[in-house]
Amino acid sequence: MPKIKTNRAAAKRFRKTASGKIKCGHAFRSHILTKKTTKLKRGLRAKNRLKACDTPAVARMLPY
Repeated sequence: MPKIKTNRAAAKRFRKTASGKIKCGHAFRSHILTKKTTKLKRGLRAKNRLKACDTPAVARMLPY
């Protein structure tokens, strides 16, 4: 059996936790932060987990 290649785009955006869940960054956090409220920016700082419906697709892209 050949090795399965990791999708490099997904590898840069997602990480697996020790329990097997997938964590990811928040959208709307990179630039134009002056017009966003403090409350919104504070919420974007929190940890973010991938939704359960998206997990199988991303897990296939990250086999190792």
